[in-house]
Amino acid sequence: MWSRTARLLRRLALLAPFVLTALALLLLPRPPPYRASRLPSPPPTAQPRDDVYIHNSITESEEVNNIRDDTSMRPWYMTGGERRPRSHDKQARVFPEDLPGEDRIVEQLMYTLPKDEEVPMKKILLANGLGTWGVSGGRTEFIRNKCPVDRCTLTADSREAASADAILFKDHHTPYNIKRPSHQIWILYYLECPYHTASLRPTSIDVFNWTATYRRDSDIVAPYEKWVYHDPIVTEKELERNYAANKTKKVAWFVSNCHARNRRLQYARQLSKYIPVDIYGACGPHHCPRTDPNCLEMLDKEYKFYLAFENSNCQDYVTEKFFVNGLQHDVLPIVMGARPDEYAAIAPHNSYVHVEEFANPEELATYLRRLDEDDTLYNSYFKWKGTGEFINTYFFCRVCAMVHANARRQRNAHYTDVQAWWRDATCTRGDWRSTVRDSRDKV
Repeated sequence: MWSRTARLLRRLALLAPFVLTALALLLLPRPPPYRASRLPSPPPTAQPRDDVYIHNSITESEEVNNIRDDTSMRPWYMTGGERRPRSHDKQARVFPEDLPGEDRIVEQLMYTLPKDEEVPMKKILLANGLGTWGVSGGRTEFIRNKCPVDRCTLTADSREAASADAILFKDHHTPYNIKRPSHQIWILYYLECPYHTASLRPTSIDVFNWTATYRRDSDIVAPYEKWVYHDPIVTEKELERNYAANKTKKVAWFVSNCHARNRRLQYARQLSKYIPVDIYGACGPHHCPRTDPNCLEMLDKEYKFYLAFENSNCQDYVTEKFFVNGLQHDVLPIVMGARPDEYAAIAPHNSYVHVEEFANPEELATYLRRLDEDDTLYNSYFKWKGTGEFINTYFFCRVCAMVHANARRQRNAHYTDVQAWWRDATCTRGDWRSTVRDSRDKV
């Protein structure tokens, strides 16, 4: 009997660990039920993006904002910008046929040559002399401005006409007693509009390869000013001030030419019947010398509107009257000159009022009075401020880049009648709405 009891006890001893383990498992707390939301989210997939400021995919919005706020990341032609073109682009869109209707200024400023080859020097002859342009001879202009393409020299020595790669003529053509080499580029530069530029001789109308004017279809566009956004997708920002505050006067205008072809003075006088217009200068009762800085300061402190009226209604013709007197002061410009869509192409978004948006001066005055009474609406025209800047367009940097680009592309361009391009159907004595192509002025 004792032997039987001993065997039973030995068996229980062997089973004891298993029994204790089972009890322990039963007494442990149960895990929470499975929930799909507790699983860690997979990292987001970086999406490719074409962004001129950021070259790497970044998913954290804070990091993106920090980079975009860093002025050094802006292109070299912007204030504080250090970003230079990295490599040569054979398909760079720098010529009119590459981007019809665009000025291509930024593309020309960001053009560069291959780093791994010997690049020849290009000679540019200034037919009107160095002093006319305010530049020095040799490579000084290109080195001083740190042009991405600086393999050019400037000269005014007419004895080098035959060997020059390009000859730049300002306002008129003075022929050289040479036969032009086939590779040589003749460039005609105009600053003023067709009404205020001299006609070319009949023998000069078909000798030019390129034009350099304010018109966006010129080979080298030379505008009075060029606005560029810091970020193309950010065209406005919240305002930190009220631009209407403490302004008690309505419309100002500084003008000296009282006989402009577009009858701007007559328009302003009609406008003054419905809203006060203070005309300063030879055409009005108010006076303030051009040399007095307080004249323009009045626009910042006292006036809500400024008449940025050009002296001619011509294609793309927009001058410092708009860019400097208007946009670079705390006043809302009312514009007359180029077509409405041409202003839209070059101006900051929602930064002006065009007279041709209204049927007549009375209708315009009604809208200006509404703006005068509604600070929120008035201030909506200033949200562009701080989103970009007026850049230096580095004219000679671009001339150098274009001469090199032309040679590399082996491009041939020629105006069979540059005078017709410049003058035919490009200006009107009336407004653009009532003018059809066949009735526009040939000037």
